[in-house]
Amino acid sequence: MAQILVVDDSATVRNEVSSFLKGSGLTVEVAVDGKDGLTKLKSDPSIKLVISDVNMPNMDGLTMAEKIRGELGNSAVNIIMLTTESDPRMKDRGKAAGVKGWIVKPFKGDAVLGGIKKMVGA
Repeated sequence: MAQILVVDDSATVRNEVSSFLKGSGLTVEVAVDGKDGLTKLKSDPSIKLVISDVNMPNMDGLTMAEKIRGELGNSAVNIIMLTTESDPRMKDRGKAAGVKGWIVKPFKGDAVLGGIKKMVGA
């Protein structure tokens, strides 16, 4: 059972983020795109936070966030985008989908660890 789901099509980013979080005492699951992320979120109700890239094949992160809130009806899980995307329209779409935060890559774990722990109740 994981506290955090890291969704990114880049294996390097997935490994970097998940290794940092695991090293900080958190439990982490990973997914390769939004479609995979939705499947893993459905099967693990203990996930409290989704950290996702925006631009991915098969299903992007914003569509996944919209489906988490809409199709899954899950308003409890926190969602943060970790992306190079800085378009205000994308951020507005994320906000409308219930995205709680927008972190610009590269991932700087120490800078966001406190907020992440707070979101998962650790």
